[in-house]
Amino acid sequence: MIRELSAVAPRFRLLALFWLLIPAWGAALEETGFFLKDGDRVVFYGDSITDQRLYTSFVETYVMTRFPRIKVTFINSGVSGDRVTGGQAGSIYVRLQRDVFAYQPTVMTIMLGMNDGGYRAFDQESFDVYAGGYRHIVQMVKQAVPGIRLTLIRPSPYDDVTRPVTFAGGYNKVLTRYGEFIEELGQREGLTVADLNTSVVAALEAANNVSAEAAKKIVPDRVHPAPGGHLLMAEALLKAWKAPAMVTAVEIDVAGKRAVRADNTRVTDLETDDRIAWTQVDGALPMPLDSEDESVAVALHASDFVEALDQEPLKITGLPAARYTLKIDGDGQGSFTKQQLTEGVNLATLPTPMAKQAAVVHDLTLRHGGVHFARWRLVQLNLRNIPAAHTQAASDALDALEQEVIQQQREAAHPKPHRYELVAE
Repeated sequence: MIRELSAVAPRFRLLALFWLLIPAWGAALEETGFFLKDGDRVVFYGDSITDQRLYTSFVETYVMTRFPRIKVTFINSGVSGDRVTGGQAGSIYVRLQRDVFAYQPTVMTIMLGMNDGGYRAFDQESFDVYAGGYRHIVQMVKQAVPGIRLTLIRPSPYDDVTRPVTFAGGYNKVLTRYGEFIEELGQREGLTVADLNTSVVAALEAANNVSAEAAKKIVPDRVHPAPGGHLLMAEALLKAWKAPAMVTAVEIDVAGKRAVRADNTRVTDLETDDRIAWTQVDGALPMPLDSEDESVAVALHASDFVEALDQEPLKITGLPAARYTLKIDGDGQGSFTKQQLTEGVNLATLPTPMAKQAAVVHDLTLRHGGVHFARWRLVQLNLRNIPAAHTQAASDALDALEQEVIQQQREAAHPKPHRYELVAE
């Protein structure tokens, strides 16, 4: 045992030194005014669109990779078919007690409306039920969890862009009216409101102008977005939470032999004589974006996601040669002209080691969400009326398993040192 501890001691000292150097990064990130804080417990509440566990997973992965030093817990409590009155998983009273309050949240998001409108033209009676029910939810939550920070979400869109409307005005116009109510309620109650409708419709219109068939992939069945649509919804929620665009920003003056800028990162061991190389230890990872998924590729092309939330600029000035290959840890990341490097290259758009590490974090995000779903929906909810002796033990075991996966997720989100090199071509 002593021999084993001796072997890991140097590595432990190195990691301890690394994390001691980071507090300034944390302070800088707090200055962004981001909505979530260390120790927050976030419950996503909604219907089948939340139940898809996609926009919620993108939001979680963003937080994990952009703020790896804070601990935020995420719980998805979306159930297909839900309305403001509840649904197949129980009444609104049961749903809130079991699926929200039990988790002692500090933050809660609410997105309801898709089912409440009835998929038909605007009906005043249905709207009144929705408005009254939504107000009641807000009041119940505020009363049960004093101090909770609520984010009300305007309903995501019904796709009336890429397909013909089924009645005058279309169903999304109804959802827009419901969203206006949410906006008014949020202002009246002093709550944060996120609009997950407008930006997705804008992307649908932009994509539709290029290719109608490609645009349909964003919301394939008009109701439930594909991953690309959920990415845009996550962007809208993150913007409402004042999420920063920057991952890191580095500028190196080769002629001056110095790092001019190093935001949310540390640049060390800079070489500018025989070769151009340096080491970076970043404070965050880029957002992993799977552009192999066609819906994601279409959504990225039709939106400002990268510009708004995934900026990792690297600028190199004072270069003597006309073109260079950028290497990170010995692997080529692309060939760039002197002009491109002078203007800046967004590393977040490249398959860097940092992006690959972030993809591991996202995979663990999806996996712990799956474990939670199994515990909540397949055990707790599915067996709620069955007197099975091992139900509680199964729930406890799955809760413990989920915590193990979350711990791995958090560890995977810690950035690692990387060696950069520019090789003249």
